[in-house]
Amino acid sequence: MKLIEITESTHGVRIDLKYATADNFTGKPVYAADAKCYLHADAEAALRRANTLAAAQGYHFMIFDAYRPPEAQWKLWEHTPDPDFLADPAKGSPHSRGVAVDLTLCRANGTPLDMGTAFDAFTPLSHHGNPHVHAEAQRNRLLLMGIMTTAGWDFYRNEWWHYQLFNARATYPLVPDASGPYGVMPA
Repeated sequence: MKLIEITESTHGVRIDLKYATADNFTGKPVYAADAKCYLHADAEAALRRANTLAAAQGYHFMIFDAYRPPEAQWKLWEHTPDPDFLADPAKGSPHSRGVAVDLTLCRANGTPLDMGTAFDAFTPLSHHGNPHVHAEAQRNRLLLMGIMTTAGWDFYRNEWWHYQLFNARATYPLVPDASGPYGVMPA
């Protein structure tokens, strides 16, 4: 299965692949430093729809993660085996199928909107609808959810940043990256 590369110039998004850096919950790179961002063609089309909707409101996306090789999913799980925030790699993640994206909305000047927690904050404060998150962050999360769901994405209730295509596990096979053909082979 061929995945489509998502770039800043071809998709009008900012790319900040957190797992290619130490700026993630593991504290070290999980992907190679030169990792690239990829999605399945169906997810890429949904991202384009979402991007059009966001742009009409004066926003654009910053992508933290997209396709994630099963090997990388295992590394994350070995570090933090928490099924509330990570898919069990034995079952396969929507990320490892190329049909999930972790992202946020940014203003035209590139400043991310306040979502109440950082990306990959594995706490109940990251849950959609958590009443302990301040009102502005709630509005921003709802704006992101409205754009993404209107564009055809499903949300994950525990992570404000995670969106995936509907029926991801039933419809899309895992995409292995053991030889690194997508440039996101684990570090």
